[in-house]
Amino acid sequence: MTPAPSTPAEDDPRLATKVRSAFRRHVGYRVTGGGLLYFAACLVVGFASFFTANNLLFLVFSAMLATLLVSGFLSRLMLSGLELELLLPEHVWARTAAPACIRLRNLKRLTPSFSLELSGQRGNLSDEAPILTAPVYFPIIPGRTTVEASVEVTFPQRGRHKENVFLIATRFPFGFLRKTTTIELQRETVVYPTPEPFPGAAEILARAAAGEAETAALGIGRDFYRVRPYVSGDNARHIDWKSSAHTGAPHVREFSREEQGEVEVLLDRRTDPGSSRRFEITVERCAFLVSHLASGYRKLSFSSQGFTNTAADEDEFYVILRYLALVEPLIAVTSSAGMESIRDVGCARIVFSSRADANSASGDSLDPEALRRNEWDGAYLVGPV
Repeated sequence: MTPAPSTPAEDDPRLATKVRSAFRRHVGYRVTGGGLLYFAACLVVGFASFFTANNLLFLVFSAMLATLLVSGFLSRLMLSGLELELLLPEHVWARTAAPACIRLRNLKRLTPSFSLELSGQRGNLSDEAPILTAPVYFPIIPGRTTVEASVEVTFPQRGRHKENVFLIATRFPFGFLRKTTTIELQRETVVYPTPEPFPGAAEILARAAAGEAETAALGIGRDFYRVRPYVSGDNARHIDWKSSAHTGAPHVREFSREEQGEVEVLLDRRTDPGSSRRFEITVERCAFLVSHLASGYRKLSFSSQGFTNTAADEDEFYVILRYLALVEPLIAVTSSAGMESIRDVGCARIVFSSRADANSASGDSLDPEALRRNEWDGAYLVGPV
């Protein structure tokens, strides 16, 4: 006598809990076009069987009702025992398609799930547009199996994105009903401002490129600089064998490179009442400059009310971009405290502001006295238009 197979609860109590919670999940129903025809046929056969008292019609009517009941049970079973996982890249930008991976796991032991369609759904609390713009179709997911699908997700705006709502639908087995259930993933994703170019961006980048200087750096660049004695820690690939043989001591070659000039950026968080849209545009323009400087490996000194940071490598640039993703505006009547320049040397200086009196076309300073007092006089101003 073979032992009876163990139930899922005996293998893993958490699995049974997930399956039961999936059965209790709210399921929506929508009758399809084929379902309407089938219901109409059921009514015709039912009326005919009752009026004619024909046993054969009663059998046909009973079989049609049984088929309808089996269809409803199977479609509900297809939506039970499912677990969804969303894998996102480390850095995502607003209104920019990002590659992602969706894992749909069937927790049922033996029963596969057929004909599943996964799509995005608006958030219940935020009412934001769904991040999954195109539906994904899964023909079959066997029991105890995980299926992956590569998708593209688009976040509508910057900031903390916490609510990801997805809709799973099926028409299995006969297509009479389209049953749906929602799955909500509560995970926090920091979305950076979109780095889209804007009118006048070329002039800002030209100003940021000012101040390049030629310096010597070991093994970097193309122009030969000098030969010097070997120092512990130098790369053996840079040894000048001819000079080493001539002098009897190891020597290495150095090359010159163009050192990128430093850029100092100020984001003025003060804005006029009712100007939230202008503030968002200003933040996006600032993020465009920061992301461009990061790709060019420049040194950036960034400051704003309540925040200062100096970035020289990629990780430090993402610290600034994270701040830009979460920054909130201040009412314009607040003081200019916290706008002080943090550099003592000459460098390219750029001020981003959403104030209505900012004028990026002429480069005039916003609140000249405050900028002069905080050593920002002469900075290039990027306004809201």
